[in-house]
Amino acid sequence: MLHCTNQVGDPVARKFLYVIAGLIMLVLAAAIGWNLFQDRIMRAAFVPSAPFAPPMAAGTPDYATAAGWLSRPDLPRDPSRWTPPGFSAATDPKVAVFYVAPTAYLKRGTWNAAIDDNETNDRLALFASSQASAFNGVGAIWAPRYRQAALGAFLTTGADPTAAIDFAYGDVARAFTAFLAQIPADRPIVLVGHSQGSLHLIRLLHEQVAGKPVARRIVAAYLVGWPVSITADLPALGLPACTGPGQANCILSWQSFAEPADPRQIMAVYDTTTGLTGAARKGTPMLCVNPITGAPGTAALASANLGALVPKAGLSDASIVPAKVPASCAPDGFLHVGPPPEGYGGYVLPGNNYHVFDYPMFWANVRADVEARTARFLGQ
Repeated sequence: MLHCTNQVGDPVARKFLYVIAGLIMLVLAAAIGWNLFQDRIMRAAFVPSAPFAPPMAAGTPDYATAAGWLSRPDLPRDPSRWTPPGFSAATDPKVAVFYVAPTAYLKRGTWNAAIDDNETNDRLALFASSQASAFNGVGAIWAPRYRQAALGAFLTTGADPTAAIDFAYGDVARAFTAFLAQIPADRPIVLVGHSQGSLHLIRLLHEQVAGKPVARRIVAAYLVGWPVSITADLPALGLPACTGPGQANCILSWQSFAEPADPRQIMAVYDTTTGLTGAARKGTPMLCVNPITGAPGTAALASANLGALVPKAGLSDASIVPAKVPASCAPDGFLHVGPPPEGYGGYVLPGNNYHVFDYPMFWANVRADVEARTARFLGQ
């Protein structure tokens, strides 16, 4: 059982990310949004058959209230405050963390999740406990419940999936505005996302942060599990790439593959899309900041890994295991983790894509990384 000492609710205490890993594997495989699966079976199973229709206004989340949030400092049952043994959440946080979770909505009845969908909300809590928890040592975490695009929106193209993703972003944008209104005006901010969550944060940076006063408050932006072109996207985001550990006011991103790595399914779409600057992404380098070293273009042995979050037998708990997974930012722009690490094999995506474990494999290093960047930011 998962023992929680941070007032996490019983549903989270009874389960962990890996308990439903079979489903989450499918969620994240599509949530990366780069058409990893295109076969008819996947489309038939997950792509909604009805035309897109905006969800009813009555289901609009109210971000001025606690009900609109998965995580918020005043929630008595907050999954993001979970920590493994040996770690604890900050009692006097110095920054505010805005975390946008990946896809957790698997149904095909509608293009966007309802805010009160219990299955989706249970999965979101599990994501918060395994991803956002890495940041609870420095900040109070705010994670909006948003009417995210369905898994099927990332398995097809056209007006309907585009509308669904745009609609989901609308909720995230409103949540960010409400978040800013509810924290102190000078409070430093850490942005954290994964997959669909990172996609929305990339757009948020472009539209609501770049060139605006709030940009000066960003400690770092973790845009993990989504491709970011250094030349076709990054200049439009208003912050530079992180070039070293402890640097503040910069962007990190990585996508994890074991050997033999085969990222061609991601590259096939990357090479046919246009970046935020208006330039083609094809032929441009991808941002890869090594989560172990905190710097791009670097390699680290497993001995430098402070602790990976690894499931235990029975998939009902997880523990921190040091020196387990190495990492190297390869010339192809992806984070290579060497031979397939033990403990994760059942949930690996095609091409040895370890996308599901982008955060868990480096959980303790991510925690140390944001602590160092926060210290630098506050020192400045």
